[in-house]
Amino acid sequence: MAVGLPSWQTLVDHLLKELELDPDVIDGLNDGYQMLAEFYRLKHGGMGPLRSWLDRNWKVASDRVSASQLHKLIVELNFPTIYTTNYDRNLETAFEVHNRPYAKIANAKQIADAPEGVTHIIKYYGDFDDDSSLVLTETDFLNRLSFDSPLDIQFRADALGRTILFIGYSMSDPNIRLLLHNIWQTWERSGHKDYRPRSFVFMPSSNPLQEALLARWGIALLTPERGACVDDALVEFLADIRVRVRAS
Repeated sequence: MAVGLPSWQTLVDHLLKELELDPDVIDGLNDGYQMLAEFYRLKHGGMGPLRSWLDRNWKVASDRVSASQLHKLIVELNFPTIYTTNYDRNLETAFEVHNRPYAKIANAKQIADAPEGVTHIIKYYGDFDDDSSLVLTETDFLNRLSFDSPLDIQFRADALGRTILFIGYSMSDPNIRLLLHNIWQTWERSGHKDYRPRSFVFMPSSNPLQEALLARWGIALLTPERGACVDDALVEFLADIRVRVRAS
């Protein structure tokens, strides 16, 4: 949204309009948009028109991405791997406008083909260039609960051996929480849990409940100064990391 993308609520509103449903049908449902997308697939026999609408409306001009300080910092920090649950290609555009090589990964073939020495952008919930890769409906999310897809296996391997920084993410996704729980159990059973790399999540505000639960999985909660704008705070946070990396 920082570069002009619609919100998830825009997607929900579009689905309700297309399906001629009253907003009340999803009141109180945490995963209402997944159920709406599932109903859309059942009613239309596929996701083609919705995917085309998403592709058209989730596009941002490259000059807006180029002007985004947040995207510039992500590129300059030179992370070895970036996982994103977004379908858009703003991250790829950011690497292109700042002349940095990258490899986009949305399926098993792209895992095998990805060159070493460049940032791997892993489209964890799929990519607009590959309809079959999109994780959008309730069935798509339920199918991922087995965590045996190529991208899940790759993430498990990375999470076992690397420090992970979660940004722009609420940690409320049940799929991700279950995956983190399974990784934690793997370390518990290994007999070497004290050697697990620490990970971090940057969130808009402190929450003692989430902080305690995340700490159990080895994830430390990081929050901005009280009253700071979330977008500005995230830019300052990443800029501080950049300064420290350059200094070291």
